[in-house]
Amino acid sequence: MLKASFIKYPLTFKRPSGTSRGVLMDKESWLIKIFDSSNDKIFGVGEVSIIPKLSIDQPDLIESKLDWVVSNIQEPYEFILGELVDFPAIQMGLEMAFLDLKNGGERIWFRSPIIKQNTPIRINGLIWMGEPAFMLQQIEEKLKAGFTCLKMKIGAINFESEMQILESIRNKYDEHELEIRVDANGAFTPSEALKNLERLSKLDIHSIEQPIKQGQISAMTELCAKTPIPIALDEELIGINIQDDKRKLLETINPQYIILKPSLLGGFNATFEWIQMAGEMSIPWWITSALESNLGLAAIAQFTSQFYNPLPQGLGTGQLYTNNITSPLTLKGEWLFSEVSNTWEIPQF
Repeated sequence: MLKASFIKYPLTFKRPSGTSRGVLMDKESWLIKIFDSSNDKIFGVGEVSIIPKLSIDQPDLIESKLDWVVSNIQEPYEFILGELVDFPAIQMGLEMAFLDLKNGGERIWFRSPIIKQNTPIRINGLIWMGEPAFMLQQIEEKLKAGFTCLKMKIGAINFESEMQILESIRNKYDEHELEIRVDANGAFTPSEALKNLERLSKLDIHSIEQPIKQGQISAMTELCAKTPIPIALDEELIGINIQDDKRKLLETINPQYIILKPSLLGGFNATFEWIQMAGEMSIPWWITSALESNLGLAAIAQFTSQFYNPLPQGLGTGQLYTNNITSPLTLKGEWLFSEVSNTWEIPQF
């Protein structure tokens, strides 16, 4: 008989992490386990990961919804998923747990090249928001570590200060030496966005994520048509669950890129729908983690690996936490590996 359980597993940042939605000290996560009562030694595990003010999952309702999942785990899988439309992070955790159990409970969600051939995934280096000196320190550390693509969050401090930081980087490294992506997290207003993008374009910026807040479809469509810098949709995809609505969004806005966060989109099948549609429309994409622990990060890395996407992926959150889950993930410069010699240490529950 199929059984399930869950525990809360809050993650603690090694140092306060600045975002456009405030400074994060810790992050709520839950682990869900699925097993057959005849052999509870073999179990699948998944992570339910939310980002405050970004995930549509309501934090105060997650545990009651997880209680419902546990009570109804013997119901058909599609029925359970259908009851979780407003909880994409739970959909992701549930899908992870079932995939893991199906593959023998060995933390193998997808038997992709990162597992089978130890083929690494190239990732970008993430620069957190903060005072200019702190941001410059992070940049130097990432460059010293061997990163050739940096993603810098902008929109939290003064835009002039952020421009000065970007200019100082470009004075040292041209676009052939260092690819710079910026993520505005919707920080610009529609009226100021194009002017800011024109200024950024003089610095040979690779792309900008979500320059204006999601939901302003007409303004975003116009911006993507006029922009001097490629625009990547990120938050814009959250909460769009129906295939026809996904297609309509991409056809209407016609972005230069899309960015996919499985925990915010409802899991891997939902993410794959976006990948298929983007391919049909020749829209490049990359995948980004959503501050998961190493558990969720490993599953996303295995999923990503199967597509052989040459663009740097946003999968570098594994070193953020003091209490991260021990895993086979290893970062060597800008390359993410899954070392078979390393073992998992899953919390008991």
